[in-house]
Amino acid sequence: MSFRSIVLDMKGELGSISRGFDVKFGYGMRSRSHRVVQDSSVPVDVFKQSCWANMPPELLRDVLMRIEASETTWPPRKNVVVCAGVCRNWREIMKEIVKTPEISCKLTFPISLKQPGPRNSLLQCYIKRSRSNQTYYLYLGLNQASNDDGKFLLAARKCRRPTCTDYIISLNGNDVSKGSSTYIGKLRSNFLGTKFTVYDAQPPNAGTKDTKSSSTRLINMKQVSPRVPAGNYPVAHISYELNVLGSRGPRRMQCVMDAIPTSSIEPGGVAPTQTEFLHSNLDTFPSLLFFRSKSTRSESFRSGPLSEQKDGKLVLRNKSPRWHEQLQCWCLNFNGRVTVASVKNFQLVASPENGVAGQEHENVILQFGKVGKDVFTMDYQYPISAFQAFAICLSSFDTKIACE
Repeated sequence: MSFRSIVLDMKGELGSISRGFDVKFGYGMRSRSHRVVQDSSVPVDVFKQSCWANMPPELLRDVLMRIEASETTWPPRKNVVVCAGVCRNWREIMKEIVKTPEISCKLTFPISLKQPGPRNSLLQCYIKRSRSNQTYYLYLGLNQASNDDGKFLLAARKCRRPTCTDYIISLNGNDVSKGSSTYIGKLRSNFLGTKFTVYDAQPPNAGTKDTKSSSTRLINMKQVSPRVPAGNYPVAHISYELNVLGSRGPRRMQCVMDAIPTSSIEPGGVAPTQTEFLHSNLDTFPSLLFFRSKSTRSESFRSGPLSEQKDGKLVLRNKSPRWHEQLQCWCLNFNGRVTVASVKNFQLVASPENGVAGQEHENVILQFGKVGKDVFTMDYQYPISAFQAFAICLSSFDTKIACE
């Protein structure tokens, strides 16, 4: 049998597993489902009993590398997720093969949503708003159209409280609550809607202080209650300044990224990168299992605590729009990604107070804008993650009493 035939034969068996994977668990491949995996028992027993289970490691690695290289887009890329859920040996190999979004420019596993985006290019996503249930859905765009069935990534639900508003963020579009096993963080606003804090359910680096948690936990998360979120770790602060023109003028916003150093936007700079979900309850997800092993359980992050780093926190500011006399509106160049004028539209760049100059100061790190009724594009890149970008964009939806 030729090597090409081996690869095609294996992909054929993986395809049958993937179809069962979709039918049984509804893996959220299409925008209508808003679902993720709810059980770890993937129907791969027949695959384990096949000839592929005992392949020589060198040959297996070569085959898996070819599968990963060929399945570059969703939904075919679900085969890569299936490969990582077959057994420990396959997980270890896929762990080495699948690169972070910073390098690969791809979102493969849920942990990718907590990792910095690609360098030098914007990862194109879009957000759909459901007014009926106050829920926002984030999708990975599969083409240039924002009305396609994109790959579901995250969901957030708006929860009004007497003195603030919370946006609960989850991996599961059908279970968006803080008590959910798929809860990964939240955005909280003040009463006026002018200041926001982004909270991560787990520390972005080993030295972050937990500001509020229902029980005592170790940073390495040796013991975690199966149904209780790990904690609230502030990773970003967003503030909107007073606008003298009210709703007619552009908003002014600033984001202080507590967990990202200023040096990350300099050539060769590094941002903290989460490599696994520390919640024990999330380990039941086949798509997450490959990130956890005995050898890496205590090495959850690639960077040390931010408190030990000498440089300051990254500060982002919105890019100032210009007034267009003919259109009679404020304009920004979104390169065709935004088509409807809205006070919510913005582009974030590095603030001059970071001490950076030249191209690094002009690069758009996050842009958000309206393209239709309840549909918005969200494009982001290194050093922020999809989770951080989504939370920042959610702040634009909130009512700002003092600013407007």
